Amino acid sequence: MSQPSRPNGVAIAFAAALAFVAAATAVGPALADPLQALTIGTQTGDHAFSVEIAASPATRERGLMDRRFMPMDRGMLFEFDRDGPVAFWMKNTYIPLDMVFIARNGQVTRIVDRAEPLSETPIPSGGPCAAVLELNGGVAAEIGLRTGDMVRHPFFKP
Repeated sequence: MSQPSRPNGVAIAFAAALAFVAAATAVGPALADPLQALTIGTQTGDHAFSVEIAASPATRERGLMDRRFMPMDRGMLFEFDRDGPVAFWMKNTYIPLDMVFIARNGQVTRIVDRAEPLSETPIPSGGPCAAVLELNGGVAAEIGLRTGDMVRHPFFKP
């Protein structure tokens, strides 16, 4: 009668790598760039977030599509080279999101609460903006975010 074979070190390392990949894809694609600090000042105080930056056409197009989870203190900042009106949609986006439209000086110009997941209906900025911050749905209301509040991040020039 033969004994069951024990896995060797290579097999264990391979299994661990597969488990890591499976866990990473369960919560969303891996980050392309490190997270950056962003602070939102409201009447309730300063609120710190870690954000991914979508500064290229490819990262702006992809956004948070296909993600199933995002920690509550995270977000994505879409940076634009020129100020102008923009429109977003929620195609292939499973997480309800708050969209915060922001002027070049960091001032919040419009807030859309809890955009409907998977919707292809355009969500317009309502005027020119320099950036859009996407947060988990309900976070803007939770921190008391209002039009006119200020967002601090190196992209904005007060």
